[in-house]
Amino acid sequence: MPLLRFDLIEGRTEEEIKTLLDASHSAMVQAFNVPERDRYQIVHQHRAHEMIIEDTGLGFERSKHVVVISVTSKQRTEEQKQKLYELLVQELGEKCGIQPNDIMINIVTNGDADWSFGLGEAQFLTGKL
Repeated sequence: MPLLRFDLIEGRTEEEIKTLLDASHSAMVQAFNVPERDRYQIVHQHRAHEMIIEDTGLGFERSKHVVVISVTSKQRTEEQKQKLYELLVQELGEKCGIQPNDIMINIVTNGDADWSFGLGEAQFLTGKL
């Protein structure tokens, strides 16, 4: 049920984006133990001048391959979140060639009443999920 939004600088091919999404989903399944078909991903591509992603003073540079991943999810443990960060860096590095300094991740937590998967109802509240 996590919803992932990816902000990228435009220029990647359709295949590169598919690989990025598949690798990210693999990390999500492993870290948050979600079902394989629990997959919600949206890609937003931007012109380079529309993204300013600095390092918050940590001392590293970003490239044109920077990826900002925003995750909206029900509550997860700190261990699950740390595992997701590690697995995303590993998967995106191995499968997409993205450097660790080009991967920024944030997680926004919400609850059962904050999700409707369709049909005008909150399935976590109705007991359907």
